[in-house]
This record gives sequence, C-alpha cells and structure tokens, in this order.
Amino acid sequence: MLSRVYSHCILGIDAYQVEIEVDLATGMSYFNIVGLPDAAIKESRDRIKSAIKNSNLHFPVKKITMNLAPADVEKKGSALDLPMAIGILSASGQINTTKAQEYSMVGELGLDGLLRRINGALPIAVGVRASGKKGIILPKENANEASVVEGIDIIPVESLRQTVDFLNGGENIKPHKIDIEKVFKESRRYSEDFRDVKGQEHVKRALEVAAAGGHNVIMIGPPGSGKTMLAKRTSTILPDMTLPESIETTKIHSIAGLTQASTSLIATRPFRYPHHTISDIALIGGGAYPKPGEVSLAHNGILFLDEMLEFKRFVLEVMRQPLEDGIVNISRASMSLTFPARFLLIGAMNPCPCGNLTDPSKVCTCTPIQIQRYMSRVSSPLLDRIDIHIDVPAVKISELSKKESGDSSAEIRKRVNTARKVQLDRFKNHPHLFCNAHMSPKEIKIFCQIDTESTKILESAIEKLGLSARAYDRILKVSRTIADLEGSSNILINHTSEAIHYRTLDRNLWRQGL
Repeated sequence: MLSRVYSHCILGIDAYQVEIEVDLATGMSYFNIVGLPDAAIKESRDRIKSAIKNSNLHFPVKKITMNLAPADVEKKGSALDLPMAIGILSASGQINTTKAQEYSMVGELGLDGLLRRINGALPIAVGVRASGKKGIILPKENANEASVVEGIDIIPVESLRQTVDFLNGGENIKPHKIDIEKVFKESRRYSEDFRDVKGQEHVKRALEVAAAGGHNVIMIGPPGSGKTMLAKRTSTILPDMTLPESIETTKIHSIAGLTQASTSLIATRPFRYPHHTISDIALIGGGAYPKPGEVSLAHNGILFLDEMLEFKRFVLEVMRQPLEDGIVNISRASMSLTFPARFLLIGAMNPCPCGNLTDPSKVCTCTPIQIQRYMSRVSSPLLDRIDIHIDVPAVKISELSKKESGDSSAEIRKRVNTARKVQLDRFKNHPHLFCNAHMSPKEIKIFCQIDTESTKILESAIEKLGLSARAYDRILKVSRTIADLEGSSNILINHTSEAIHYRTLDRNLWRQGL
C-alpha cells in the first residue's frame, strides 16, 4: 500500500515542502530511505520503529520503501521523524490518510514516542502557509514560535500517540494562538541602560549618531576605558524593531537553535560578541550544509568585535561583502545560499600593543614602528566601510564619583527613532536605502549638499589634518545624520565639524605611529 504525507525542511533561512512517500510490500522485513537523507535521517529508522511499538501501535513487518521528494535536494536533521512515522502508519491503514494530508508535520521522536523540540519552527511555519496546507503539527515546545505565522492552524502535540489520535478524530486539539502585538510589546525590554555609564559623554554622542544613521564605529582607547560597556548598551538605543524585522531576526535565530520554548519573537536588537579566535566560517557562515554565522545572527542588530586587531586578518576581510551589501552569499558544489547580514559593526581596539598610548597615567613602552604595524592590521578596504572612529580615553575618578549619569537609553532611543523616521521619509523613493549609512556616492550628491563654509572647513581638514580622500563621503554621510538628529534640513558648519572629529584613524598621526 502507498501513502503520502508532507513535511518541510530548511534550506538557508527558508523552508521547502518535502513529500514523503511510503510503500509497503510483501517480502523480507526491510526499511529503506531514499531521496538524499543525511545520517540523522538514516538513523531515524531505529527511532521510528521503537517509537511506534512503545506507543502501542503496530509496526508493519514488511518491506518498507520511503522516498523523500524532491529527491535531488539533500534532507538534513531529525525533524522528519514524525511525518515518516505517520507515513508508515498511514500506509498500514492505522491512520486517516485524508486528514493527514491536510497538514505538514515536523518533530523529532524519542524511543518512547515523545516529541522533542526542533530548530527552525518559524521559517517552517512560513513555508507551510506558502504551500497552502491547512496547518502544521509540531512539538508543543515549538508552538509559541510557530504561532507568529497567521493564516494556518498550529497544532501542538506531545507524542506520536497523541498525533495519531488527533488524525483519527479521537482527540480534539485546538489550534494554538498568541496575541502577536501583545507579545511583541512585552518582549521589547532591555536589561542595560546608558545611564550605567559614567563620563565619556563625547563617546555616547558618537554612538547616538551611529545608531541614528546606521554608521559603523571603531572605538580606540586603553584597557578599562569602558569600550565594551558602551558597545553593549548601544543596542538599547538603536531604533525600535518593526514586526517584519523581528520575524526575520527570529527566523535566523530559530534555525541556529538560539530561541527558547517560551519565546515567540525576538523584539530587541541582537547583540553578537564573538571571541577574537573565531574562524572565518563561524563569522560569515558556511559549512558542508551552510548555516548562518555571526554576521547573520547580528542581522538588524550589532556585531561587536572586541580587541578587533587580535582577530585574524583574513577573518576580518570576509566581512567586506556583508558590510557593503547587507547579505552573505555562500556557494557550494551542490547549492548556493544567501543569508541576510545587515548589521551595525562596532569595533574596539587599543591604541598600541601595550594599550597605554593615550592613557595619561601610564607610560607607553611601544616604539613608533610597533604602533604603526599594530594599527595597520586593519586593512584600508575594511576601514573604508567604517564611518566613525572615536577616541575613548581613560575615565577620571572624578567622573566615576559623579551622581549624574546623563540621558537614559529610552531618551536617546526616542531621538534616534525621530532621526531614523526622517531618513525613511527621505528615502521613500529609494527602496534599497534604510538609513544614511547606506547611501552610495550618487545619493550623497543628492542628499548631502553642503554650503560654502562647510566646504572650506572640509577642504582644510583634508589638507591640514591629513584626512584621506576616502573620508570625504563618510564625513558627508555622518554630517547628514547629525543634521537629522538636530532636525535641520540643511547640513551646517557645526554638523560638518563634528563629523570631521569622528575620523581619528584617517589622521596621518596614527599611521605614523603618533
């Protein structure tokens, strides 16, 4: 007897439908799976057999041939356990075949027949809706996450036995639903605040500008000056996430297995903090069966590289494409995948190998040549993609003892939201632009026109301070953001002057080892 049931598998950050065909024939008992199954799916034969028997169901003693279509795409993971078991039970006449075909099913089986949580429930639910199925049957622990997708029935089950009873009409399971707007608002909470940071007001201002315009940042300062503390709190002043951004971010984290059973949506901007020993594949994504890397997990949020100059040079260089295009293209012999990777990069580094160069209370023991070699670890092409360079000096004791702590993250985020709304209105006829940092030279000429005074001070900075030519466009984009924060339609001289101040690494002093 032949039966068909349906499931979905992950490819990249999206899901595609898998048709599971099961044929039972007379002959020696044998269970064969075809259709490019990976090792986890091949091993499912023993899990399925034990799960069926331990659920007080009959496992047919026949020749079982199972085909996973499309047969030319590799299937990976244990999420096909449940639909494969249902396919066998359907072919042996133990299940209502018609009702089983109305749903897509996913779930990993234990030997006792209980279902375990899977990764990628949200993108799978999106794929089920696109396929036209009535709904999805999945483990109870994945129900909250999948319920974000409207238009399909989310049927949470705890075991194979419960699934069989539901399909046969013996148990009525109500579709799981959540209030998306309520969950989205309740999840938008931050545990850290900019008020925790004492002093460093000029750095806070630079990070506010970066958040408002989506500008990448490098912070240069001695150890203990607060670079990491500032970076962690920058995610709390980024513009509020929209629901589409939240869903896209949750999809990526779901595939990576980073969402919790109680979590429906990631409503706050992600903050990724990889160690400097990370490999290029872990950072950019990839592997034999490509998975998202840190740059994709930081999508719509922040990627923080602490001790940036300690990262391997080739690891840093792989970020050039995502910083430029906002995506990562990964090609393999059998497939080519694209992962989203539009993030705000924050780098932190010491001013010299010993770290004491800009600390007035300590003595730097580095030679000019050592400093020059140390700073040159950041390549010019990568530096081209970073708009703001800011000095972070050591904090004085008098600053630490102050009771006043400046604006809160909520107050700063309100200003950032206002500035970002101005940018979205400005770029409404440019669908590829979301903030000032994304402007190309063509858009800069249109939206970043400056007056005569600003032109003179910019020319003077390039000549006298030794700013490079590549800094010109960066300064104009940052100037535009500063003007937006102040509600000015025109870029004024004070906006340009402040933007010039944020180009520390372009000064010849640094390249010559101070």
